[in-house]
Amino acid sequence: MKNYIVFLLILFLLGVGFTPMAQPTLKPSPKLLEAMNKTYFLVGKWKGTGWIQFGPQKHNFIQTENVSLKANNTVVQIEGRGVAADDTNTVIHQAYATVSYDLYNNKYLMRAIRGDGGHVDADFTILADGAIEWKFKNPQAGEIKYTIRLVDNKWVEKGEISRDGQNWIHFFEMSLAKVK
Repeated sequence: MKNYIVFLLILFLLGVGFTPMAQPTLKPSPKLLEAMNKTYFLVGKWKGTGWIQFGPQKHNFIQTENVSLKANNTVVQIEGRGVAADDTNTVIHQAYATVSYDLYNNKYLMRAIRGDGGHVDADFTILADGAIEWKFKNPQAGEIKYTIRLVDNKWVEKGEISRDGQNWIHFFEMSLAKVK
């Protein structure tokens, strides 16, 4: 009898979670949606070209970015893949990232994961002009920052690196057009 009562109690508790009364908790707060809305211009499928330079020679690449919304529009999911411009069978970059907003600390959260499994938790900021800046520290290289701007309906991203936080070296740039 005791097991039967416990079983009924568990069924009741599980059932309560699926009642219409539980549904309002799935609605994100207006403040959260307002913050995330500033990133929505990235949503879509993008393709274009770019270059990266570590050392004396620039390397050109072809890049695609697939950006979608998840978890009731509270998370931006970014999947990027780059191939060498002179050999499209050679993957030179593959990454996955998520961006969300922390209501309690009033800041964006970004985790970017490379194709080799390494990851960074980046500082993610919306600049006054609406551009996105994401940056992180690398023990070997210093501070690395990327700035994404929508320029003539193109995703233009610039990468810079600094050892002292004052002098920046431009090492990366890509320009992508929305294809979908």
